[in-house]
Amino acid sequence: MDNSKLIKHIVKWLNSYSKNSNTNGFIIGVSGGIDSAVTSTLCCRTTLPTICLEMPIYQSDKELERSKNHILWLKNNYNNVESKYIDLTSSFEEIKSNLCDNSTEINNLALANSRSRLRMLTLYYHAAINNFLVVGTGNKVEDFGVGFYTKYGDGGVDISPIADLMKSEVKDIGKEMGINNEIITADPTDGLWDDTRTDEVQIGATYNELEWAMNELKKEKKVSDFNGREREVFQILLNFNSSNKHKMIPIPICEIPNDLRV
Repeated sequence: MDNSKLIKHIVKWLNSYSKNSNTNGFIIGVSGGIDSAVTSTLCCRTTLPTICLEMPIYQSDKELERSKNHILWLKNNYNNVESKYIDLTSSFEEIKSNLCDNSTEINNLALANSRSRLRMLTLYYHAAINNFLVVGTGNKVEDFGVGFYTKYGDGGVDISPIADLMKSEVKDIGKEMGINNEIITADPTDGLWDDTRTDEVQIGATYNELEWAMNELKKEKKVSDFNGREREVFQILLNFNSSNKHKMIPIPICEIPNDLRV
């Protein structure tokens, strides 16, 4: 793949979408990870106003440092970028205290997803007052392979410029654009847990393994075609894809028959 042409293609697409939607620019959550770093850089390359939001909720120092370094890098290279730092920790704690009382068993996954949805709310508030588009940062493996995102959280966006790119392809164009190496080499994490667990720990496979499995699935391969670790990874992909299918398809609509409309 020609990374230079690919970058120009995405930037042109972003510009066209903003123009056709009569919006003024882009807003994006920056986490210190490769996906948000690449996406925010692509937005900056449009020359349209771009706001990067840092929205920590008990974020690790390493993640915060990477996101701050990236935003500083953006500001040193592009004159159309603005940043805002909004610590959502106290807001999250208030939500948590209202949702979880003494008679309620705390569901850690539900609370983790609530963090993502709180960030989505924050992004859309600032998008509305600026007439900006909320830009998604999901890649193809996350969005269409394993469904590794929060419905109406980081999945709640207006546009997704890198959703047709594998994780490895996102890294490649990140290198092409000169993104900080500390971001390119960092272990991927969704930043929704206090223990900063990685994506690999949560999924049980690396992104390289998942990309391999997605390519094999395209060939209509089955679990029985593999042995050992390959079989395990292929099954992991199938399990996640099946259980998260509801995230990847349109909301089911109960269609009313014509004879009931009479």
